[in-house]
Amino acid sequence: MRWLLRAAPLGAALLVGSVCAVAQPSPVLLVLAKSDHVLSIVDPATRTLVARVPSGPDPHEVVASADGKLVYISNYGGGAYNTITVVDLLTRTALRVIDLGPLRGPHGLVFASGKLWFTSEVAKAIGSYDPSTDKVDWVLGTGQNGTHMLTVSADGKRIVTTNIGSGSATIMEQRGGQRRVDWEETVVPTGGGAEGFDVSPDGREAWVANAQDGTITIIDLSAKRVVQTLAVDV
Repeated sequence: MRWLLRAAPLGAALLVGSVCAVAQPSPVLLVLAKSDHVLSIVDPATRTLVARVPSGPDPHEVVASADGKLVYISNYGGGAYNTITVVDLLTRTALRVIDLGPLRGPHGLVFASGKLWFTSEVAKAIGSYDPSTDKVDWVLGTGQNGTHMLTVSADGKRIVTTNIGSGSATIMEQRGGQRRVDWEETVVPTGGGAEGFDVSPDGREAWVANAQDGTITIIDLSAKRVVQTLAVDV
């Protein structure tokens, strides 16, 4: 059985790697069990199970809203599924399922600028869901295979993704105009199986783990180029 751990604090979504903390009023740990299709809510102080909530089929990623009240879970299915399950963290109940239509294989999730951002591996795209309108309000293609994980800047104007099948990272930057907003995309080759990654606290670098190559690629996000590759041999 595989486990994905996240935590989330009420009033602030704090993401550190694959862990996110939620306080209500004390912190809780969110644990996804892929095989059992369940979200477990755990008290990290006492290490006791607080509640178990249905997560939908094949849950892979979980993220909390900025106020810590709602939890969003991507139902992946290796590209077979196209839903995101919503859980009320205060009542500890599953609320509804967001139908993504043709955007199949949702995986990576980020909550930023009041919206839920997600990847769609099958559609080779990313999108954003607006909770206030209950609609997917934006989609942008990457043209890369296996668009898997993503980060979104606080202002929502820069997005970075990793693409497992293409062995690359995509840097997307918003370019505003008088009549419309456009996006500029730069694809940076990294290594085989580019998957987990993070952006440095100052926003200058992305560190990408290439699972197949056993390397970590460091990207200068301003120059949009690789500055170093670390051979970690795992």
